[in-house]
Amino acid sequence: MAKEIYLTGDRPTGKLHIGHYIGSLKNRVVMQDSGEFDPFIMIADTQAFTDNARNPEKIRRSLTEVALDYLAVGIDPAKSTIFVQSQITGLPELTEYFMNLVSVARLQRNPTVKSEIQQKGFGEGIPAGFLTYPVSQAADITIFRATKVPVGDDQEPMIEQTRELVRSFNNAYQSEVLVEPVGVFPPKGQGRLPGIDGNAKMSKSLNNGIYISDNADTLAKKVKSMYTDPLHINIDDPGHVEGNVVFTYLDIFDPDKQRVQALKEQYTAGGLGDMKIKKHLIEVMEAEMAPIRQRRETFAQDIPAVMAMLKAGSDHANEVAESTMKDVRHAMGIDYFD
Repeated sequence: MAKEIYLTGDRPTGKLHIGHYIGSLKNRVVMQDSGEFDPFIMIADTQAFTDNARNPEKIRRSLTEVALDYLAVGIDPAKSTIFVQSQITGLPELTEYFMNLVSVARLQRNPTVKSEIQQKGFGEGIPAGFLTYPVSQAADITIFRATKVPVGDDQEPMIEQTRELVRSFNNAYQSEVLVEPVGVFPPKGQGRLPGIDGNAKMSKSLNNGIYISDNADTLAKKVKSMYTDPLHINIDDPGHVEGNVVFTYLDIFDPDKQRVQALKEQYTAGGLGDMKIKKHLIEVMEAEMAPIRQRRETFAQDIPAVMAMLKAGSDHANEVAESTMKDVRHAMGIDYFD
């Protein structure tokens, strides 16, 4: 029986943070190791150019950083195809065909795009490539005939847009060439990790993240600076758990849920200091992140091997994509010389 294909990826605009790890990377590894899927994991450098077009060195430099983060968390090139988006020759072609099947108004209504445009402060200067990147994303997914797409909760509108484009293509050309994917989302309550400053989203641009590559001292320093309860001034003061980033992280990283509940009750009643609970969080996070960090350091010692892995993965992905494009061209009636 053929395995289901899943596709997901990240933009190379810097190292990945633990929001990526909790929101998507952990789930990718679980699916990869289940043996039920044929995973395609993309470093989306073409998409990164939509808002970094004048800074290609940033993208090139980040390419290996993202690859190292993938390898560190357990994405295995023997089980998953790790590839670079710009090396897939059929993607611009399929994106162009999709562009003719969606309106500008529909793209402007995409909640994820609207949110990101506001966050980046484009104003009236929105790059056309940024507005249309959901179309490119749809091509990324469908060119590999992926049926599952592991993503964070904020990407649900993108999956729906892809499904719409698949239906539009299949209806327009009376074919079943492309398949509608479904999103695979993190467990409830783990879809988005807040920033250490209390901001609802951890983000590179907001400089409020803990990175997969952060060493132990940096991790500890960032945890100690975490936003807690501004009204919890003295240890004996009753504290608030809701909106307290330290407890949000404990809910996710501490496997002992009974212990977390007891700490919440003690903090709420008064008598538990912020620094004590932060030190506990540091221990819990370090237990999970230290092995990942060590693997990353090992892979970083041989960057040429990492690049060779990306080249091999991109070559394989290109072959798979071209097989789909042959069917796409045939459905559209433009395989004139075959």
